[in-house]
Amino acid sequence: MAASMSSDMDDTDKVKVFVEDAITMCQVPGKKPGTMLTVLGPDVNASNFRFAAVRQPDEPRASAIRYGLGAIKGTGQAACEAIVAERQANGPFSDLYDFVRRVDSKQINRRVMEALIRAGAFDSLNPDRAKLLASAGQAMEWAAQQAASALQVSLFGDDIGGNAPPPLVDVPAWSEREKLQHEKTALGYYFSGHLFKADEARVREFVKLKLKDLSPSREPVWMAGVIAGLRTMMTKRGKMAVVLLDDATAQIEISIFNEQFEANRNLLKEDALLVVQGRVSEDSYTGGLRVSVDNLHSLGSARAQFVSRLRLRMNGQSDAQRLKSILEPFRDPEQGCLVEIDYHNGEAACVAQLSPDWKVRPEEDLLLEIQGWLGESNARWVFG
Repeated sequence: MAASMSSDMDDTDKVKVFVEDAITMCQVPGKKPGTMLTVLGPDVNASNFRFAAVRQPDEPRASAIRYGLGAIKGTGQAACEAIVAERQANGPFSDLYDFVRRVDSKQINRRVMEALIRAGAFDSLNPDRAKLLASAGQAMEWAAQQAASALQVSLFGDDIGGNAPPPLVDVPAWSEREKLQHEKTALGYYFSGHLFKADEARVREFVKLKLKDLSPSREPVWMAGVIAGLRTMMTKRGKMAVVLLDDATAQIEISIFNEQFEANRNLLKEDALLVVQGRVSEDSYTGGLRVSVDNLHSLGSARAQFVSRLRLRMNGQSDAQRLKSILEPFRDPEQGCLVEIDYHNGEAACVAQLSPDWKVRPEEDLLLEIQGWLGESNARWVFG
């Protein structure tokens, strides 16, 4: 399997297929049935240029495949071999600055550095990919200064020591969705997780049905997934789209006819999360299922269909003026949801419902702002 992956390193679609096959089809010799191979991510302290079969700790034989650095887009064989040669000669790298100081700058440019970071090849040194990516430029500048200092000699013949490396640039950590999108840029697909997982907890609050559990139904059903594929075509009724929806349990093609297509073009982008209301029927041509779409939604607009109220717990932080200032921009007495406060004072408790004049639009920004004030567990949507 490692050899097969290495033979097609330049074709990310084939690499993805081989990785999936290795995980789902290949049983490890000497282990109980059902035990599959592990595919380990790229690592500047462990990977070679090509994919390699490796032995895990306490395993008698190779039971994992280590991702090859050469399969990362934008690296190149010379750069990868320079990394491996330095590691083999002088030991593993300790951090980002140690890496740029030691590896030949003629082989490693900023584009290579950023590709390695996006792919997760520095995770064993520092798992915060956002900080590493933001610091790549200053790290390379620091390494160049260190190299220049090493060439200078004082009047007494002593080397002039270089400066200590600066701290990493302080930027917010990536969300799981951002991390996977950067990973796809570097590897051509999502390796460490599934994009739908980044939003699954919020989606499953109101869309319970998984794609693997779909069955023919006369009534419309709700489903959700990320767009794994998209193609358009012309029909007698106008332009339509066929979308491959993926929720990590299964994939299914959904048909979006002209009226819905024209009204929701902005939602139809690869990797976007899509919430769908549609009718499921048997497809006599393929033998599978097909879905004809009645309504399309983003996560936010779909949630608005199901949210009945916003439930808050002040948790000793009661501040009516602050609550008013947060709710005010989201007020929608006509179409919003009710706001309830779960109140207790140590002797008694009640649920106080604000006036319908203080109904609010169920937008993610509102929830995040209140959670930032009261804490994540003290503000939640209630679905009816």
